[in-house]
Amino acid sequence: MNIILENVLYAVNTILPVFLILFLGYFLKRKKMFDDAFITTSSTIVYKVALPTFLFLKLADADFKTTFYPEEVIFILSGILISYSLIWFCARFFIKDNKDLGVFVQGSFRSNFAIVGLAIIYNVFGDEGLTKGTVILAFIVGMLNILSVTVLESTLRPESRTNVLKLFFNILKVPMIIAIIVSLPFSLFEIVLPEAILTTGDYLAALTLPLALIGIGGSLNFTQLRKASGMAVSAATIKIFVIPLLLTLVAYLIGFTGDTLGIIFIFFACPTAIVSFIMAKSLGGNEKLAGNIVVISTMGSVLTISTGIFILKFFELI
Repeated sequence: MNIILENVLYAVNTILPVFLILFLGYFLKRKKMFDDAFITTSSTIVYKVALPTFLFLKLADADFKTTFYPEEVIFILSGILISYSLIWFCARFFIKDNKDLGVFVQGSFRSNFAIVGLAIIYNVFGDEGLTKGTVILAFIVGMLNILSVTVLESTLRPESRTNVLKLFFNILKVPMIIAIIVSLPFSLFEIVLPEAILTTGDYLAALTLPLALIGIGGSLNFTQLRKASGMAVSAATIKIFVIPLLLTLVAYLIGFTGDTLGIIFIFFACPTAIVSFIMAKSLGGNEKLAGNIVVISTMGSVLTISTGIFILKFFELI
């Protein structure tokens, strides 16, 4: 009984702080302590300044010999591609409205790993785990953007062909991608940055997770949940329950254990990224469906992630 209680407390203590900050953002927004303009501004700071700085510092200082596991990266990339393809293939038979189809697919596979995932990884595995998670993020962020744009463009604008070259160059303009590319020479050639630059960068990077979580919380809209469709519930269930359950089981059977297995689980169990709502809205998709998927998956992931970590910890798999 003591072992069970210890593992329950461990799971709760590692997950709850992340979601408490997130729901603090929702509470502060409800109390009108900040408005939509603040969310827009803070989100811009996070995605264009703080998060790229955070990624750059982590990757520039990373020792790829000890933090890069190609098998883990290949497994996660394969899991993304397979789940993405299967969801899209199956959803075509049940969802006839193109404004819903692309939004459903994106909401079912796109994880909020850059914010929620890294925050949880840090709480569970510490700074070493955070570095490993950041290295994985460097390999998947481009793919997530490409797959999201492809499914939304294909369903919402079927008459237009996606310009692959243009899409590639647009991906290269993403601040996170720029930070990743710029960091590589520093890591590979072990270039040490001046102390003043590192300290300044640390200040900016420290903004990333709390400011992003508060912004996500402030963006949540629970008033629409009463009108949430079965599609929103289905997409959220696939995202936070079906995919992490199946892929974590496969990862274990293949032989992944320890923090590697834990990071795989956390990546696939993260709620749907809020950027999926932004993309759906900008391209003319069903923004209410996108928003509901984000809210339901975020709420549900509090239970599913904590349960998953409890199980992995209880059976001494992490």
